[in-house]
Amino acid sequence: MSEYDIFKLNKRMPKKVKLADITIRDGIQHEEAWIPTEAKIYYLQELAFAGVKRMEVCNLGNPRVMPQFKDAELVLKGIRDEIFEKRLAKRNLPKEDIEWTAVTIREPGVDRAIELREKGYGPDRVLMMVSTDEEHHFANSGTTLPSYWKEAERCIKKCKDAGIKMCGTVSTIWGSPISGPTKLEDAIEFTKRWLSIGADDIEHADHDGSAPPDQVYRYYAMLLDEIPNPDLHVAHFHVSRGWGLANVLAALQAGIEIFEGCLGGIGGQPTNFLDRTPVPGTGAYYYKDPNVVGLVTFEDLCVMLDEMGIDINGIDIERILELGTLMEKTIGRRLRSESILNGRIPKEPREEFKRPKLHSDKKKQGEKPGQLIPDGWPEKAEVPKEVLVRK
Repeated sequence: MSEYDIFKLNKRMPKKVKLADITIRDGIQHEEAWIPTEAKIYYLQELAFAGVKRMEVCNLGNPRVMPQFKDAELVLKGIRDEIFEKRLAKRNLPKEDIEWTAVTIREPGVDRAIELREKGYGPDRVLMMVSTDEEHHFANSGTTLPSYWKEAERCIKKCKDAGIKMCGTVSTIWGSPISGPTKLEDAIEFTKRWLSIGADDIEHADHDGSAPPDQVYRYYAMLLDEIPNPDLHVAHFHVSRGWGLANVLAALQAGIEIFEGCLGGIGGQPTNFLDRTPVPGTGAYYYKDPNVVGLVTFEDLCVMLDEMGIDINGIDIERILELGTLMEKTIGRRLRSESILNGRIPKEPREEFKRPKLHSDKKKQGEKPGQLIPDGWPEKAEVPKEVLVRK
């Protein structure tokens, strides 16, 4: 190991991470064209075959507001299908190792999750959300924060009785699109509040790309100083301002081990249109162009971490890249994965790009094969001392 190895220099940097794919919920909620039920089930199943063990399936809220999820029950049935589970077993992938999450937000969604669980195909985990900015929280949930905390406490008790995990999301950590600046300390207090009422883990959300990397590092370092168990914390980054993977690196350096992303980097605020028809959505967008927002690209996240030497827990990257390419066909446009455009970093020589004339020119000029500096030059370069000192 080099003395400059990043893991040696930064003791908090994890060597192994867990990745969650949230394409079929957070990604698709922003799409203005109906995504067929069969396509949603296909991607969830194929992601599981590719080794992804944590996935968001749907939103169990009112389909009038988000009709992209009017097929939520069918999708949940599809991932509990007996044939699918047999195919998992053939690949030595225990179905118990996969965690399926549904977003619920309000109590009726939680009640629906419990009802579906009792029928045998409900989610393993549900998610409710608070924002540290009450104006933003009210726009998302329609309740005051004190009222919502009481509702969340009731829901957690119901979920525990039903054998369902509860994830508590904390949003507007790095600022609110409605009220502006927020305090990091408030988000840490809200995290503690979730855990105090029984939440199983916490999603820390940069919901609109407001977080610069230095503040991401600061927040997660503060968070892990106070709540050091990394299994409790999930990092969720949007890329509206292009900082997504930079923020992943900052969170890694702080010690975070669980990250979420979407194939193609799709996602964003729930759409206000579906198949050219206006729907309630969540009101006015927080950004000028709804086409340039999205979450961290799952393909690029996998490739970057793998190139850094970080274990991504058995995920088949080549298959993920194939699924990202297929997702572009499903969505109907070029998405934002750079890894699909440019592929993996080459690990072997690429003979097709080599120029044969290089070797003949070296021979003509009397240079040896592999010689990189002129004859007579010192083996090691000597930099003048005065250059090394900043003036």
